[in-house]
This record gives sequence, C-alpha cells and structure tokens, in this order.
Amino acid sequence: MALSLLGKTGRAPAARESGFAAHRAGVDRLLASYRAIPRDANVRLAKKTSNLFRARAKSDAPGLDVSGLTRVISVDPSAKTADVAGMTTYEDLVAATLPYGLVPLVVPQLKTITLGGAVTGLGIESTSFRSGLPHESVLEIDVLTGSGEILTATPDGEHADLFRGFPNSYGTLGYSTRLKIELESVLPYVALRHVRFHDLGELQATMARIIADRSYDGERVDYLDGVVFTAQESYLVLGRQTDEPGPVSDYTGMDIFYRSIQHDSDKPERDRLAIHDYIWRWDTDWFWCSRAFGTQNPSIRRMWPKQYRRSSFYWKLIALDHKYHIADKLEARKGNPPQERVVQDIEVPIERTAEFVRWFLDEIPIEPLWLCPLRLRDSEATSRPWPLYPLEPGRAYVNVGFWSAVPTVPGQPDGAANRAIENKVSELDGHKSLYSDSYYGKDEFAELYGGDVYTELKKRYDPDQRLLDLYSKAVQRK
Repeated sequence: MALSLLGKTGRAPAARESGFAAHRAGVDRLLASYRAIPRDANVRLAKKTSNLFRARAKSDAPGLDVSGLTRVISVDPSAKTADVAGMTTYEDLVAATLPYGLVPLVVPQLKTITLGGAVTGLGIESTSFRSGLPHESVLEIDVLTGSGEILTATPDGEHADLFRGFPNSYGTLGYSTRLKIELESVLPYVALRHVRFHDLGELQATMARIIADRSYDGERVDYLDGVVFTAQESYLVLGRQTDEPGPVSDYTGMDIFYRSIQHDSDKPERDRLAIHDYIWRWDTDWFWCSRAFGTQNPSIRRMWPKQYRRSSFYWKLIALDHKYHIADKLEARKGNPPQERVVQDIEVPIERTAEFVRWFLDEIPIEPLWLCPLRLRDSEATSRPWPLYPLEPGRAYVNVGFWSAVPTVPGQPDGAANRAIENKVSELDGHKSLYSDSYYGKDEFAELYGGDVYTELKKRYDPDQRLLDLYSKAVQRK
C-alpha cells in the first residue's frame, strides 16, 4: 500500500494539514538519516533515552534521526481517533486527547513510554482486562522497514502480515513513523475501591469474576489492577469513571499512592482521583521504585524538587548506576556480593496466578508485586493471533510485575534468579516481556516468540539484515 498521510477523510482542516506537514518534514529527516548509515552497519535509533532495562547494542555508526517524530499529528474527536508520530510519549498523547474527553484505550503507566514503543514492545495497564494491549487499538501503522521503505500496514491490506507481526518485534522489523489509533471517552474522575485479601486463591477467583462480569459487589469496574505485599496481604484496586463532583486525592506531593492502598479493614477503602491523576498515579514514585533513591523518606521527599518526582528522572539515576556500578560498589563496602537485577513483567493464565505468586514470594526476595489482568479484545481480530506474543483469544491472563535486585550467590550461573523465573513462567504456560534481561536458548525462544512466522517476516521486510534479529536484540548476550 502506498503511504497516505491524509488517510481517507479528504482535505484536512488547517490544523490537521499543519500537523501532517510537520510530520512529513520529520519523515524526510528520518529517511535522510537512514541513507547516511553505512550499508554494513546495523540500523538503530539515534535516541539517548530508553525504557528498556537490557543493554542496547553499541555502534559508532550514525543512527536514525527521529527528532521530528515526537508529536501528536491530529486528533479527530468525532471519529475518536488520533494520528500519532511513533516517538510521541504517552504524556504528550494524553495531553492532546484529554481536552476532548478522550484517551487511548490503554495508557501504560509511565509518562515517557512512547506509543511506538508500546506497540513494537508491549504495554499494559488497568484497562487491559477489557481493552487488551495497546497494539489492539491500532488501526494502521506506517513502518520504516529494514530495507528503507515506509509501508502502511493495516489489518487487511497488502502488509497485513507486518501489521500483525509488528507487536513484540522491538524494532527488528522496522520502526513506526505514524500510528492511527482508537480513542475512548472518559469522565472527569475515577472512584477507587481498595479491596484487601488474606488469601491469594481468593484474590485470583475475584479477578476472574470481575473480568467476566465487569463489576464487583454491584458496582461497575472500569479499571482493574492490584498489589501483593505478602501472601497474606494483597489488594485489588477497582476504578469506576464518574462525573460526580467531590474532593480528590493528590499523590504528587508527600502522600504515596501504593501506600494509600494498604488498610487493616476487610471492607473496601475508597478514594477518588481526577482522571489525569489516575492515569499517572504510578509515575510519581515509579510504582514503589523511588524508595531506592530515598524519595519516600519524608525528610528527603520534602527537599526533593517536585518536578523530579517522576519516572523519567529516576531513569537518569538508573543510567548513572549502570554506567558506574554505584549500587554494587556500595554493597561491596558492606561486604555484600553484587546484585542481580530482576526487573521483569510476565504473564501467566489467570488460573495459575496464585501458584506463580506463591512460588515467587518463596523463592525471590522481592516485594511488592504488581498485578494487572488482561484479555485480548473481543473482536474479529482475535481469530487472527499476534504471532510474536501468542496469547490465547478468550483466555484471561495476569501480568505480574516486579522491579528490584537480589544478591548473587557464589557458584550460581549468571542471571540465576531470572533463569528460574523464566523456567517457572514457561512451566505455567506463560510468557514474559522482552524489555529486560533474558536467558532463553534459541529453540525455546523461537517457540515462544514467533518461530517460522518471524523468520518469514524478517526475510520480507529486512532482507539484508540491516536490523538486529529479535533473539540477538532481546536475549542477554555474554
């Protein structure tokens, strides 16, 4: 299909025309930078920041100039769609759509995740139990392939194989330059209930009922996620959109969102947030990871500038640690071994959730854990699976997120904790996301992430191997 920036809506209004003109200029710079990369060099992004936790391939060759691909191109409130450049952050995307009372169907938790990154990788959030994953609300994608062409991929067009193979390809088939996505209407507030559980089996059963009924105790549920502190203390956080006026909480100051969830009563605790603050409720403290920087200490928090209480700043601190191994040096001064980074999101079928969490709490000394149920959207598309991350249509899963480090054990192989997690997830018929360290062998990796389908896509859209292949890019290399 030929690239068509204006789609099928005819002549655009001035603002839309201006947005697409700026986007065309950004695409031109991208193509010029592609042509400047030597033929024997891997094509990569000239991008200093990343939401990946695994090491990025180093190269002295110039990278792709994506500086002109960071804007929302156009929002169509009537059609509830948006055209968005691939490197646009969700923070900027929500800022452009929310004034119309619209948001993407799934908004990942951290502000600097890009739309293109959430589609070529995987994003998830508390709407995923009803709206699936971000790539499922994409209507069409313009992709710069490894061969240097920009192709428009749609569910039923000439490049439908690329459309369905792009999710979880992590830039190994190409990079998105424009995505047209669906939006949904939202109300101004979210009413929350924090429901405590003393038993993980009961928590699992309640999640399954909510996914099926879209309600709990007679109230509609629009948002669903949860937190596990111990096997005896876990919570589901249930959200309902509302336009009812009333006081709202603010977790960008001294109060910390995940701590607000905890309570002793067996009755649900209630809270309210403005929709904007609900969307970004996890970003201020990067879930609970800001505690590693002392930010949750009240004395330090008072002194920590508010504009730096956000995931993008914590990322800079993490980058410094990776560069200078600060944490390991501090541990060494205490006589402790180096730390193994255990930063992962995995999915297991919902009926195996309690089993996995119990195993994890027994074997891996990390808490809390984030829970986020998901199910592919109920649409015709579910009959045509997404081959590089093949979740079963109609089946409910739970994403379990854990982000910390554990002490290494002398004599254990590199990545021992991560390897154990991979084995357990495979045993439970699950998958894990590939944004962090992976240790799979080639055969198991191919079985889990596309196999022959990926090989054929690679031959068609990157015949000269200008881009790294998925195994080389995703799996921890020694």
